[in-house]
Amino acid sequence: MAATNIETWQSATVIETVPVADGILRIVLEPTLPKRAEPGSHIDLKVVIDGEEAKRSYSVVESNDDGTRLVISVMKAPLSRGGSIFMHGLVPGRRMEITQPLQNFPLRVGAQRYILLAGGIGITAIANMAAVLKRLKADYTLVYVGRSREAMAYLGELSELHGGRLEVHVDAEGTSLKVPELVGRADADTELYMCGPIRLMDAVRRSWVERELDLPNLRYETFGNSGWYDPEEFIVRVPKLDLEVRVPQGRSMLEALEDAGADMMFDCRKGECGLCEVRILDLQGAIDHRDVFYSERQQRLSTKMNCCVSRGVTSATGGRSDADGGTGPAIITIEPN
Repeated sequence: MAATNIETWQSATVIETVPVADGILRIVLEPTLPKRAEPGSHIDLKVVIDGEEAKRSYSVVESNDDGTRLVISVMKAPLSRGGSIFMHGLVPGRRMEITQPLQNFPLRVGAQRYILLAGGIGITAIANMAAVLKRLKADYTLVYVGRSREAMAYLGELSELHGGRLEVHVDAEGTSLKVPELVGRADADTELYMCGPIRLMDAVRRSWVERELDLPNLRYETFGNSGWYDPEEFIVRVPKLDLEVRVPQGRSMLEALEDAGADMMFDCRKGECGLCEVRILDLQGAIDHRDVFYSERQQRLSTKMNCCVSRGVTSATGGRSDADGGTGPAIITIEPN
């Protein structure tokens, strides 16, 4: 699901910033080269982190017909690498560099039935799809999953718009989603679109495969930043390039290798396309696979990894011992693509 769009950068003005849930900010942008955002679109933005320019991607929650207003919503992540902190500091009048709306999560119109699944901030990628399906009078169910209602952006607006077609599951209220039951509603004529934490999407994908449903009918958008374990600092070694690089909690392996001068291949940076794949030559610790590219069997083998999102951890192995008896970070020795 790698994007094939050609980025066209332009200037945009921040028109409005409004909190819409705990830690989530709604940001309205006015681009200089308007283009309507289709359902599933995202935009890339240039942000400043520690004085250096970086690129971040955010789903377009809504767009007016002529594209003169693009709305995104940004969650301030507790382990943010700096992008969400920068975005939460924006104020009306600020000028930014953004791309035109890009598409790598398209909604296919014409399916007999739809299930739209959003976990937490994943609603930003799903809300526009639901609005379009309502206008088209399609047969759809919008399933919204969250830790608490206070942390679920746009919940009131979605309830008003979709009524009985909205299904809400809240962990704090004891109504957590039962994935097998959800997938059990799908048949050969159902398309399921999902965006959310990797654990949720991995569970849906496994259940989908177990029921032998067509994989092309399961479509997803990822964040590439949620894993099975909390991020740890780890070390990556690249003998071919004579490199040993320490990867901090707030950086990906791909970014750390780029910082060290390695010429890496990549596209989506979200664990979807597999272009950044590296071969694992030696592993001291374990891999926290955060991609949706590999099958469950491939992830268990841990002979390869998507270095844009996956990480080295000791949590899964109970810790790694150094030669002197102390503990140290995970060490991954790789051969780059």
